[in-house]
Amino acid sequence: MRLITLLLTLATALTGTWPVGPPRPPVVRGWEPPASPYGPGHRGVDLAAAPGTPVRAAAAGRVTFAGPVAGRGVLTITHPSPSTGPPLRTSYEPVRPLVRAGAEVAEGQVVAVLTGARPHCAPTCLHWSLRRGDTYLNPLALLPRRPSRLLPLNGP
Repeated sequence: MRLITLLLTLATALTGTWPVGPPRPPVVRGWEPPASPYGPGHRGVDLAAAPGTPVRAAAAGRVTFAGPVAGRGVLTITHPSPSTGPPLRTSYEPVRPLVRAGAEVAEGQVVAVLTGARPHCAPTCLHWSLRRGDTYLNPLALLPRRPSRLLPLNGP
């Protein structure tokens, strides 16, 4: 129930932008939350994109990390908290950051370039993750959704 509350708060507080595209990139691998903090899972989504693709900030915030982690370039942006509690953070990898830690960035601003070095998946993709404190969330929850449309039971 706590996770549902976090996702609803997130969805109503921030609306974001796809970090790569347009057009909307294919999701190569979706979010698979782990059952425990150190359990197996996929703590983000992988978006298909070619090396050299510009990477945009999914939402406005402050760059809190820009550098290598385990041989891959990583960029992390901390976003203003929509409520009390830990702030939201998005991370992007493998990238060559174009901004430094401490920089304020706008939603949709190009902040990095996707690299092909030590690719995360084949074909090349951007790994995009979202956290609130130590809890990983589905980054697709940041994106605006089309409104639901109800159809009659007997068809349109």
